Amino acid sequence: MTASPRPPRLLPLLPGHGGRSSMTCLYRCGNACSHPAPNNSDNPYFADVVNAEVSRRGLLRAGSLGALVIGVGAAALATDAAPAEAVAPAGHTGPRPPINNAGLTFKPIPPNTLDTVVVPNGYDNAVILRWGDPVVPGAPAFRADRQSAAAQAKQFGYNNDWLVTLPLDRHGRRALLVVNHEYTNENLMFPGYTTPEALTVEQVRVAMAAHGLSVVEIERVGDTGRWAPVARGTRRWNRRVTASTPMRFTGPAAGSALLRTTADPSGTTVLGSLNNCAGGLTPWGTILSGEENFNQYFVGGDAVPAGAKPALTRYGIDTVNRYPSGSRKWERADARFDLSAHPNEANRFGWILELDPHDPHSAPRKHTALGRFKHEGAEIILSRDGRVVAYMGDDERFDYLYKFVSDKKMRRGDKPFDRAHNMTLLESGTLYAASFGFTSGPEIDGSGTLPADGAFNGTGRWIPLARGRQSLVPGMSVEQVLIYTRLAADAVGATKMDRPEDVAPNLRTGKVYAALTNNTRRGAAGQPAADEVNPRSNNRHGHILEITEDGGDNASTTFTWAIPIVCGDPADPSTYFAGYDKTKVSPISCPDNLDFDAHGNLWVSTDGNALGSNDGLFAVPLDGPERGHVKQFLTVPVGAEQASASLSEDNRTAFVSIQHPGEIDGASMDNPASTWPDGDYARPAVISVWHADGRQIGA
Repeated sequence: MTASPRPPRLLPLLPGHGGRSSMTCLYRCGNACSHPAPNNSDNPYFADVVNAEVSRRGLLRAGSLGALVIGVGAAALATDAAPAEAVAPAGHTGPRPPINNAGLTFKPIPPNTLDTVVVPNGYDNAVILRWGDPVVPGAPAFRADRQSAAAQAKQFGYNNDWLVTLPLDRHGRRALLVVNHEYTNENLMFPGYTTPEALTVEQVRVAMAAHGLSVVEIERVGDTGRWAPVARGTRRWNRRVTASTPMRFTGPAAGSALLRTTADPSGTTVLGSLNNCAGGLTPWGTILSGEENFNQYFVGGDAVPAGAKPALTRYGIDTVNRYPSGSRKWERADARFDLSAHPNEANRFGWILELDPHDPHSAPRKHTALGRFKHEGAEIILSRDGRVVAYMGDDERFDYLYKFVSDKKMRRGDKPFDRAHNMTLLESGTLYAASFGFTSGPEIDGSGTLPADGAFNGTGRWIPLARGRQSLVPGMSVEQVLIYTRLAADAVGATKMDRPEDVAPNLRTGKVYAALTNNTRRGAAGQPAADEVNPRSNNRHGHILEITEDGGDNASTTFTWAIPIVCGDPADPSTYFAGYDKTKVSPISCPDNLDFDAHGNLWVSTDGNALGSNDGLFAVPLDGPERGHVKQFLTVPVGAEQASASLSEDNRTAFVSIQHPGEIDGASMDNPASTWPDGDYARPAVISVWHADGRQIGA
């Protein structure tokens, strides 16, 4: 399909949730927010148990609450072979000194609804890869009217989300770009689209191939901050992972009866990855990818055995209707997505997978030790004694924050046997859920008004769920804890949060930041009321949480916390920006993905701006007199999400993932609401942003 450039026809943005369109709600998560929250547990808040007013002394006295016997970790499993030419990512094994100054001197851009990428004066941007661009050498050129699953499996997938770059040389000239592909929108993918039922089976297979991940070799353009795909040579690392790529399970639940199917009676292998949202980079040079809204891909929940229904329901799978609202109809192309015939197939999704981008022939591994839920991602830092600590959020209203601490310590060497050892670190450890206590609990009325002590803050603890091959939740086996992690966290009384998405440790300070995107059900009739860590009812705009682990050790089981930013219009009295002058900050709504620049400044990507303007990328210092000074750096086109951003190690490039441009109710490929990036129809894309004179991003 070819089309001449034309201006976009702006369509009305009909009510979805927050600032999302109804179309986004349908395809992103199967209309999750239109259904009751899956968490109907009546677990007590830890704050309630200790009478809401928790001092550090009181918290320590109450440390036995929920405490369970901790067993010995399991032995390590077999290792993978180490690849050649891997360049370890800097900054994961200790603090980095600043490149020079930490100033964010750019002039913030104003909110807007333009159908283009807007950056500050002096900056430029260009597309690196768009949906359908060749990834694997020999891939055909993209044609919208001649799509095939075989072609899509070699081309850049749809709706790029989290991304990261891994250096391939020591001169900053070449790198691997690794990108998640979260979901597809057939309305915007196929000319003449009418209904899901009218899709051909081949078109369903195209959508399946457009999921997963892409690994692409890229190179710097000249001496600028611009990057482009390598277009010559073998490009031996380039790879597509799809919804049908063979993978294997690791850890205590691998081989569980709950993971076995007719096609995989061993319960150790699985085909594909679904709804890959955010991720993380490991110190040994692999990437982690989180499977999020996997529930929407399955039908037939009404016919599963009665004993399996409560757990499926807790994960948002409809066990009443054969064809739930928002179903993707994938069972037409692959029968394993029909739970009436394959009731365990859904248990094989909702994991953190590890991919070795330096070995294109390796099978990705789904790590059961990290638990199963709607993973946004997993971000890693090392504890004081060298163990791996992974932080994770479960992106659902009233669900939980988690962390995993490995049993074994990371080896810092660069020999093949060191990397082989490190590749086993996520296979055994302790999985925790977070419980928050409050210093001003009775003062919280849902209005967002700060309590008398001038801060939303408190203390908390990490409640252990499983260690190695031992369950720490009474009445549940370790396999049940790891496969039904939500139920385990319900049982121990974890704190219900406002959609915890990306949870990222600052590698400079060890502090941990969580994006609580929004929760319009907070404080509604029959729903949990506002509390100090979720301080607003009808929380349309979200907030950012800061966790400081006790003793400065990320393996600690207790912490303090504060909320530095309560998002929204600065003119709204319910907003808060760490005490900074609100007349000088940019409006920000629905924080989603988090990243840090070379100086430790926080960069926030938004999803579903409920203030009426386009989503974007924001920067904010976390320390000093500028703490809380949020400044908008970039806006994305009409209907798009600022899915994620990653700052290069030299701080000269911002790699930015722009998802679902033009995803507005009534839009289609034939009648686009956005024509970004090429002037014909909308295509999700990854861009690079750089300063024209070579300065650092933000300076």
